Amino acid sequence: MDATKLRRAIARTPLAPVAAFPKRLARVARHDAKVLRVSARWLVTSREHHNYTYELTKLSRNHLAWFVSVVCDRPVTQVREWLGEIESDQVLRQHIERTTAGAARRGLADRQVRYARRIGWYAIVRATRPTHIVETGVDKGLGTCVLAAALLRNAQEGHPGRVTSLDINPEAGYLARSEPWSDVVDLVIGDSIASIGALDRPVDLFLHDSDHSRAHEKREFDAIEPKLAPGAILLTDNVTSTNVLAEHAERTGRRFLAYRESPANHWYPGDGIGVAW
Repeated sequence: MDATKLRRAIARTPLAPVAAFPKRLARVARHDAKVLRVSARWLVTSREHHNYTYELTKLSRNHLAWFVSVVCDRPVTQVREWLGEIESDQVLRQHIERTTAGAARRGLADRQVRYARRIGWYAIVRATRPTHIVETGVDKGLGTCVLAAALLRNAQEGHPGRVTSLDINPEAGYLARSEPWSDVVDLVIGDSIASIGALDRPVDLFLHDSDHSRAHEKREFDAIEPKLAPGAILLTDNVTSTNVLAEHAERTGRRFLAYRESPANHWYPGDGIGVAW
């Protein structure tokens, strides 16, 4: 009996789990060894303790381009141009590197600029040309800078806009406090729900990226609903953890899609973008 016939014969016997165990063990060991190598390298080369930054895999980046294309009804070739636009913005990249190096919190931040899914935020802003964006959760201000960069490009093409950035931490947003990005950013320090209630102009694009508890995320979407302009888009950075935005979309008669990123050479499994429109 040849080897193939022998394996097939064993697979039909009670010995099948025992025979398959070495191969299964080898696959698990290879996977775990890779994770351990990547994790060990990150521990000695990175300073980040939360809001991890990384590049996307090539496949994940391609999927992100199609995700934005479908949501915004724009050709995927155009979306790819916008993704390349933010990635090749050397002025912004150098600003982030320089500001990070001199920041009080530099001991917990990497100087290398890695946008991950935020390039998708950029493309959505370029595609939809919002007049007023509201984001909750600013941290260092990396995402705020990305949104501001898209607004500045839109303004050059005759479509100006601003972003209202909400955070409860008075130290938040230090990357977005320099011109020209600060020219289109209104940084508001305080509770996000109270700040949303105080908004005095319609919101075209809303991004939840603050307290990621299910209860708080729901409160933010409920609070922003009466502030939205017709045709507004809702985004969540919490889509890999909750179904809050999907449920909100169903209640309010919107469509919903989710994208999950795949980080390149990082132990963290990644976050994603949820969108309702």
